[in-house]
Amino acid sequence: MNEVMKQESEKRFIVPSCVISENEGTVELKIDMPGVPQGNIEVNVERNELSILGRRAVPAIEGDYLVRERRDGDFRKLFTLDENIDRDKIEASYANGVMKLTLRVREAAKPRRIEIASA
Repeated sequence: MNEVMKQESEKRFIVPSCVISENEGTVELKIDMPGVPQGNIEVNVERNELSILGRRAVPAIEGDYLVRERRDGDFRKLFTLDENIDRDKIEASYANGVMKLTLRVREAAKPRRIEIASA
């Protein structure tokens, strides 16, 4: 195993909370990434994997910490995509510390009603 792969596999990530909902041919993911600047977020699709990566740096303070509950860190959330998701139509937006991804279901995978003709 090369050194870069070893370092990546040993790295610890913050796994953000998320909400997943479905509505009329779309799947919506909302991922909490507080304190992560938009420029530090990467969204990638490779084969059947959707990955969201983000980097948060907490500014240093002068003096000693009395309490430090927030920390620097890398966020990572991975999803396995079903073949019914159209990878070319994934949309992403980011506001107020929440990454929103809209995934569209392929037209061929959507249920449809078939009209019955009179004989």
